[in-house]
Amino acid sequence: MKLKKSLTLLLTGSLAAGMILAGCANSGGDKKDSNVIKIATQTPLSGGSATIGEAIKLGAQLKLEEEKEKFKDLGFTLQLVPYDDQGDPKKGVANAQLIGADKSIMAVVGHFNSGVAIPSSEVYEKYAIPMVSPANSAVEVTSRGLKTVNRIVARDDFQGPAGAEFAVNNLKAKKIFIVQDKTAYGTGLAEAFKKAAEEKGAEILGFEGITVGEKDFNGVLNQVVSKKPDLVYFGGIYAEGGLLIKQAREKGINVPFLGGDGMDASTLVEIAGDTIKNTYITSLAGDSTKIEEGKKFIDTYKAKYKKDTESYSVYGYDTMGVVLKGIEDAIKANNNKKPSRAQVRDAVRGVKDYQGVLTKVCFDDIGDNDYAKVFIYSFKEAKYPAEYVDEVSK
Repeated sequence: MKLKKSLTLLLTGSLAAGMILAGCANSGGDKKDSNVIKIATQTPLSGGSATIGEAIKLGAQLKLEEEKEKFKDLGFTLQLVPYDDQGDPKKGVANAQLIGADKSIMAVVGHFNSGVAIPSSEVYEKYAIPMVSPANSAVEVTSRGLKTVNRIVARDDFQGPAGAEFAVNNLKAKKIFIVQDKTAYGTGLAEAFKKAAEEKGAEILGFEGITVGEKDFNGVLNQVVSKKPDLVYFGGIYAEGGLLIKQAREKGINVPFLGGDGMDASTLVEIAGDTIKNTYITSLAGDSTKIEEGKKFIDTYKAKYKKDTESYSVYGYDTMGVVLKGIEDAIKANNNKKPSRAQVRDAVRGVKDYQGVLTKVCFDDIGDNDYAKVFIYSFKEAKYPAEYVDEVSK
C-alpha cells in the first residue's frame, strides 16, 4: 500500500509538471502565433480553371515573399495559405468557413470564378475578412455592397459593352450568335454583351447555353450553322471555349469568334490549336510585355517557377500588393500592433492610388477599382499570349 501511494504521488507530480511545461509551451506558442499574419488565396488549383487559378496563387505568393522582410521589421511573420476552390461554389464556401475559423488569416486573395466568389464572400462578410479579387467580373460580386468585397479588375457591365463595340464597329458584325456557359460569370457577361450589341444595331440570332464540363457541342453548333451568323460570341471559360472553337471550325464555321477574359489562358491555344486563328478576346488583364516593370515581373516569375506567366499571374501579384498595403496601413494605424480583421477590412477598402505592376488601384465605396480597364486581343496564330489590339478605360 505504501509503495502504491508513493507511485500515485510520483505520477501526480509528474502530470502536474507536464501540465506546467505544456502551459509554458502553449503560452510561448500563442505569443509567437500572435505575430503571424496569414493571407489566404482561394482559386481553382484543380479542375477546368486550374491554369489561371495556379497562376493567381503563384503571383500572389511571389509578392508575399518579396514583402516578408518589411513585415518582419514591423514585428510580424507573413504566411501564404493556399486553398483550392476547384471552381466549385460549394467547395469555395466550405473553404471560406475554414478561413474564417483560422484567426491568423487576415485577408483573402481570390477568387477566379465569380460564381464561387459570390457565395464565399457572404462567409467572409460574416467574419469581417477582406477579399480582393484579381479576376472576378460579375456585377453581383460588388453590387451587393458588402464591406469586405473588392476587386482590381473591370466589371462585366463594362467588359460586355466594350466587346460589343469592338464586334460591331471593328469586326463589322451585324448578325451574332451567342453561346454562354450558364454560370454567374458567363451568363452575366453574355447578357451585357447582348444588350450593348442590340443597342448598336446588331441582330442576335441565338442565345444558347452549354454546361461546364461538356465536351460535345454539336447541338449548339448545328444551330449556329443553320443561322449563318457573321460572328459567334462566347461567355465562358477557356476549357469549353477551346473545344467550342475547334469543333466549330471542323463544321466549317469560319466566322470570327469573340469571347471574354475567361478565354485569356494558354490552355485555350493548347485545346484549339491552329483553329484559334480569327479569334478575339476582351480581357481584364493588360499586357505585361508593354512596360519595363511588366517585363521584369515576367523574368522573375519564370526564374522562380520555371514556367511562363499567364494572363492573371501579374494580377495575383498586384492583388497581393493591395492586400499587404491595407494590412500595413492597419498595423500603423493600430500603434504598430496586430490589427483586427475589421481594421484590415476598412484599411483595404481605403487604399488609394496604389500602383502595381500593371494596375493602379483606388476602390470606390462598393469595392470597384476606379482605374480598371478592358483590353482587346487577337489570335492571328496558335500562339499565346494573343496580340494586343486596343484598350478601353472607364
